[in-house]
Amino acid sequence: MGHYMLLLKMKILFAVLSLACLQFVSCDFQGDALSSLKNLLNATSTQLTDWNPNQVNPCTWSNVICDSSNNVISLTLSSMSFTGSLSPRIGVLRTLTALTLQGSGITGKIPEEFGNLTNLINLDLENNRLSGEIPASLGNLKKLQFLFLSQNYLSGSIPNSLSTLPNLINLQLALNNLKGEIPESLFEVAKYNFTGNNLNCGINLTHLCASDSENSSSSHKPMIGIIIGVVGGVIVLLLCGLLVFIYMGSCKGNKQDVFVDVAGEVDRIITFGQLKRFLWRELQIATDSFNDKNILGQGGFGKVYKGVLADGTKIAVKRLTDFESHGGDAAFQREVEMISVAVHKNLLRLIGFCTTTTERLLVYPFMQNLSVAYRLREIKSGEPVLDWPTRKRVALGAARGLEYLHEHCNPKIIHRDVKAANVLLDEHFEAVVGDFGLAKLVDVRKTNVTTQVRGTMGHIAPEYLSTGKSSEKTDVFGYGIMLLEVVTGQRAIDFTRLEDEDDVLLLDHVKKLEREKNLDAIVDRNLNKNYDMQEVEMMIQVALLCTQALPEHRPAMSEVVRMLEGEGLAERWEEWQNVEVARRQEGERLQRIDWGEDSVYNQDAIELSGGR
Repeated sequence: MGHYMLLLKMKILFAVLSLACLQFVSCDFQGDALSSLKNLLNATSTQLTDWNPNQVNPCTWSNVICDSSNNVISLTLSSMSFTGSLSPRIGVLRTLTALTLQGSGITGKIPEEFGNLTNLINLDLENNRLSGEIPASLGNLKKLQFLFLSQNYLSGSIPNSLSTLPNLINLQLALNNLKGEIPESLFEVAKYNFTGNNLNCGINLTHLCASDSENSSSSHKPMIGIIIGVVGGVIVLLLCGLLVFIYMGSCKGNKQDVFVDVAGEVDRIITFGQLKRFLWRELQIATDSFNDKNILGQGGFGKVYKGVLADGTKIAVKRLTDFESHGGDAAFQREVEMISVAVHKNLLRLIGFCTTTTERLLVYPFMQNLSVAYRLREIKSGEPVLDWPTRKRVALGAARGLEYLHEHCNPKIIHRDVKAANVLLDEHFEAVVGDFGLAKLVDVRKTNVTTQVRGTMGHIAPEYLSTGKSSEKTDVFGYGIMLLEVVTGQRAIDFTRLEDEDDVLLLDHVKKLEREKNLDAIVDRNLNKNYDMQEVEMMIQVALLCTQALPEHRPAMSEVVRMLEGEGLAERWEEWQNVEVARRQEGERLQRIDWGEDSVYNQDAIELSGGR
């Protein structure tokens, strides 16, 4: 009996330990898989620096996107210049929907384990140095729509299993060492390209090596290019004639009613990736013909409208105006270019676009809780005010988004209009930095001087306003002002403060109250004293460090993130106070010299103050 009880206890203990192990594994297996990928890719010391193997949750890592349950759903490592190979452990990321690794110099084989990524919609391994055969296990990816394997060294035949993929709409296998038969059903895919291989397709065979919509100039059959060129030229002439006819007709009637979707020059300049191209009519219906009642906001390049697509998806549509004469087309291209380098959970995601002869439109997910500015100052009766824990989360989320733009994008991106109105809130009140319409891609080899200052008064750094020179430190200044907005609930510039003999600028107003140690007067009254004064003090200190007059004195956004997380603030604040005290003492000394008893300025002052 004793042996039986001992055996039973051991079984129970083993079960408990097994459950504990399973729970532990479920927490950190994603981070382990990504860390394994980083190691096998031979990432350098300057690549993926925030991929911390000791951090259980990888959802804050650069180039990684997670859903609301902290499941990794997207991984993008493009043009990274790795020298290593792919890790089979990526196969455990069953929630992954997009894996984009193009142009990164990756060697070795495509792991069979990639066939376990059953939720994958987009697999892009194009323009690497991959070798070996295409794994037959990719036929398990029944949700796959986009498969890009072109410009590698893949060999062998195309596995028949790819012909069983029911949702495949774009298959790119060009410029490899593939040979043999192409499964017949793959010629029915909407877009395909098999050129530059040794496969059973070509001009003299049953099927061409590329679909009609593909550019087959890479094929070794130059006659195809000639044929396409001739046909394309005729089509272009016909299109030009058609557009002239439409334009002439539109001059006689109402120009606003004529919109023609065209391929446009933009499509040939920008690689749109997985962005959806919307029809004009589709967005017109979604926004009720761009009804004013659906306007969410308005900026320098146009208005933003709320819309609902036919499937019920809520969207926000930015309709650019005067793009030809006032930089709107450049703004359109800039925002689309951002997508290729800026993918982060705290940055607004572009989901589609629309171009016509007269229009440029950008389509974003609708942020149901609108902006931080709205929640601070413009909420309707009955809507909740942002509580203090949410404000802290907003501050940290926005900081992480800007840190990603500055330190993890290549080239880095300067937002140039950081303010509470441009920080949006998703359904969970998580901060999402939006509106890249004023953003600027920065090439570190070139000057940072811009000829036209962009931004919002009260948020613009002094050196940017006076010299036109922008840098990531101008964003840090704007972020500091945004922090003050979050704490106080007030605007960056408010002339009503003059009535109370206060400073018009929020920054000066807060500095004055901080010197007087009157922090309670700083905090938003709508919080009804439901906040932690120590945390308020911390956020004000971070804001004041970010808004120092000299840009070189301001912290980098990575430092801001660490300070908000409780690391290094005390030291930076002590340094700042010493500088501020010395600066004020010097100012007072100069004032005493200028206005002393023997000063001519003092005599003038007395004379002017006397009766006349």
